[in-house]
Amino acid sequence: MIKKLGYYLFAMCFTVFRIIPLNRNKIFFVATHDDSSEGNIGIVAEAVRREMPEKKCIFLTKRDGIRRPFSFFLGKAFHMATSAVIFLDNEFMPMAYTRISPRAKVVQLWHGTGTIKKFGLDSDTGEVARLARKANGRLTHLIVNSELTKKQYGSAFGVPEDKIYMLGLPRTDLMLDEKKMDKLKKNFYEQYPSLVKKHCSLYAPTFRDSEVDKPVFGLDFDSFCSCMEEDEVLLVRLHPHVAANCPDSIWERYAGKIVNVSEYPGVATLLAVAERLITDYSSIIFEYCLLDREMIFYAYDYEDFRKEGRDFYENYPDFVPGPVVYSQQELEKIWQEKSFDSQLLQRFKKKTFRHLDQNATNRLLELIFGKK
Repeated sequence: MIKKLGYYLFAMCFTVFRIIPLNRNKIFFVATHDDSSEGNIGIVAEAVRREMPEKKCIFLTKRDGIRRPFSFFLGKAFHMATSAVIFLDNEFMPMAYTRISPRAKVVQLWHGTGTIKKFGLDSDTGEVARLARKANGRLTHLIVNSELTKKQYGSAFGVPEDKIYMLGLPRTDLMLDEKKMDKLKKNFYEQYPSLVKKHCSLYAPTFRDSEVDKPVFGLDFDSFCSCMEEDEVLLVRLHPHVAANCPDSIWERYAGKIVNVSEYPGVATLLAVAERLITDYSSIIFEYCLLDREMIFYAYDYEDFRKEGRDFYENYPDFVPGPVVYSQQELEKIWQEKSFDSQLLQRFKKKTFRHLDQNATNRLLELIFGKK
């Protein structure tokens, strides 16, 4: 109820400021999921600053909100109402109560480059679904990677086909740029010098709604540590809600073998460092597959997640580009075998990406601003 009141108050302020003409040189970025320089929003903002310095960039991030009421309800509402272009990396529910100028462009980039599990209108119900449908009705552009994601995202956002553009997402440009990825790795090792000569892998499980207050790792750290070689380290990235409820004593216990990187600002950096990835149903695989490295899918709660969770768009075991294991014993066996099916990965990339040319950001700027 409090959230809904906040949405309504923001929309009221927005409506008042709509009487002011749009500023064609102002861009409003809603980065409430990923406000790092490695996310879709950060990459687009950097390109705008470089190619169109006359543009003014205003940001709304997860740090803004009712805790900073004057800035949020007046400042951000004013800038959003008077911006000619609005980029989003998440649903922004106050838009359910607003009327965007027909001259403004509202571009949904989302924060992932693909999806395994259902999301948005394909999983939301009740009032959340009603508000999301109205908010998404303001979108003028939905940017996707391929025919597959066009179908999935179109359904999840409730957006008609003529508003969906298969340009590729800016984040793929970064993942395919070897020089930038090497720089990210260098920056990481400067912060974690003890890991320089280690073989780092990443464990990145997806968020489960039931785990906010009672985190479940799904991985027996004691057993897995005994499975790793002396020079191997496991980086662990948990959802922020889950990580906040994990005591520091857990990480202290496994110091030197398991490193908590849940608060590290850039996911692309962690993927650059990771020689292997262990995940389950996370969309992180769509970025990591671009590096042509091994992935293991640890689906320890597959049946429960399929029946009681969000379910999947595709047949999960056949869709993912790597071996699927359902127990820690299977996981450790695959881990020690170090097998990698590159052909499976290439087929996955072909199915989920239309462009792999590092020009997604350029295509986006040309579409929205008419500038190449």
